[in-house]
Amino acid sequence: MMEDSKHFDVIIIGGSYAGLSAGMALGRSLRNVLIIDGGKPCNRQTPHSHNFVTHDGQTPKYIAEAAKDQVLRYNTVSFLEDVVTSGSKTENGFIINTQSGASFAASKLLFATGLSDQMPDIKGFAECWGISVLHCPYCHGYEVKHESIGLIVNGDIAFEFTRLISNWTKDLTLFTNGKSTLNSEQTKKIKEHHIEIIETEIAEIEHKDGYVKNIVFKDGSKQKLTAIFAKIAFKQHSELPEQLGCEINEQGFIQVDDLQRTTIPGIYAAGDNTTMARAVSVAVAAGTKSGSFINKELIDETF
Repeated sequence: MMEDSKHFDVIIIGGSYAGLSAGMALGRSLRNVLIIDGGKPCNRQTPHSHNFVTHDGQTPKYIAEAAKDQVLRYNTVSFLEDVVTSGSKTENGFIINTQSGASFAASKLLFATGLSDQMPDIKGFAECWGISVLHCPYCHGYEVKHESIGLIVNGDIAFEFTRLISNWTKDLTLFTNGKSTLNSEQTKKIKEHHIEIIETEIAEIEHKDGYVKNIVFKDGSKQKLTAIFAKIAFKQHSELPEQLGCEINEQGFIQVDDLQRTTIPGIYAAGDNTTMARAVSVAVAAGTKSGSFINKELIDETF
C-alpha cells in the first residue's frame, strides 16, 4: 500500500528485476522506499528465462511477479503502477512527477528503467523478438543448439557475433542485410569456418506465433531457419536520467561507477540501462548492489 507520506528515502523508477532487487535490499535496511513502474518490461514477449540459477526455464513474468510479491512483504516498500514523466533536483533531494499527476519527494533516486529496443524495418521482426529472434546466446543459445541459425548484423560486431554464435551451432548463416562492411580478413576467416555470408536485403521474417520459419529476401527468395540472433539499435527507455544531468556514455548506457552511482550525486542506476550484459541474473545482482550502497550513503550522511 502507498504510504501516507509523500517523502521517501529512495524512489526506484522501474520495477522489474533490478528495481525489485534494489527495493528488497533497501526495504530490509529499513528504508522507506517507493517503486514506480509502468508495466512494460523489455522482455515481455520472451517465453522463458535462462541462466539464472533457481529460476532456469521459468517465464520472465513469473519471476517478476514472485519477486514483487516477496518485496512487498516488507512494509517499508510501496509499489505504484504509474509512469514517471518528469523530475527535478531540490535542496534536499529530488521531486518526481508521474503521468497520473502525483508528485513524490526522495533523498535518493535509482533508475532501473531498462532499454527500449528499436526494431528494424523488417516485417515480422518485432513479433519474433525475444521468442525466436534473440539477442543473447547465454540466455537462449542452448534451446536452439545445433539448429539452423541466422545472424542479422554487419560490420566489426558481425565478425565477433559470428564467432560467438558458432559455439552453439555449425549450421550458421550471416545476413548483412545489404552490402557487407566486413573487412577482407574478417570475411576470409568467416568463410574458412564454412559460414555463408548473404548480403541480399531482407524483406520479411515469416513466422508462426513468433517462431521463425523463413527469411524472405527483397528479391523474393527464401531461406529456412529455426532461430535468428540479431544486434539492433536501442535507446534509453527513460529520458529523465539524461534530463537530470546523468552522463550517457558512447555506447548509449547510463554511465555508472562500480557502486552503481551515476555522474549526478544522489542518483544511481542499475540493470539493462547501464550495461551490455542484458540478463535477468545480472540485473538482479546490480539491483542488490545499488540498494546496499544507497543505504550506505544514507548512513554516511547521518552518522
